[in-house]
Amino acid sequence: MTSEHDHGHQHEHLGHEHHGHEHGGPDHVHDAACEVAHGRAAPAARDGRVLVAVFATPVAQYLLRYAADAGYQPVLVEPDSQLAKDADEAGFDVRPDVGSVPDAGTDVVVTDHHREELGIMLRDALATPARWVGIMGSPRAEPPHLQALAMLGVRPDEIARVHRPIGLNIGSKTPPEIAIATLAGLIADRNKRPGGFHFD
Repeated sequence: MTSEHDHGHQHEHLGHEHHGHEHGGPDHVHDAACEVAHGRAAPAARDGRVLVAVFATPVAQYLLRYAADAGYQPVLVEPDSQLAKDADEAGFDVRPDVGSVPDAGTDVVVTDHHREELGIMLRDALATPARWVGIMGSPRAEPPHLQALAMLGVRPDEIARVHRPIGLNIGSKTPPEIAIATLAGLIADRNKRPGGFHFD
């Protein structure tokens, strides 16, 4: 864990040209992530990744902001006109439905499992080429999307494509923590990594 003091110490050295590990001996291994972390390389450009957050919730707001920083094109889908207007005024790219957005580089995250439009949104997401579709919710509660999708005639094999729960298990409770866990899980999945603290 990095303390507040440690953060200050790290920032004092970001502008220095020489670090103990930067120019190692013959055994030095180039680490691209380290180069980015120390500001010596440009962050990865957006490569067609799109993150669609469905429903204008506090979690969606944090998720889309963090996703933009991570190189995703962030899109909010909100069918309620007033909520959509509020989100648009807050600077989000807002769409009324999910069907026109996703392609093979898109991850879709439904952030509210209580909305009556839940089934329609998931059905439409599953009908697209989206890479990944998931819905937030406690694994200890009955998944509400199962019945909602079945009533819309969605096949069981398609319903099984919906990920739930989503994100890494970090004990997140607040909207920012839930957004971090969700985004980290999506990045791990894209990179075919298990997440957590195990490193190869």
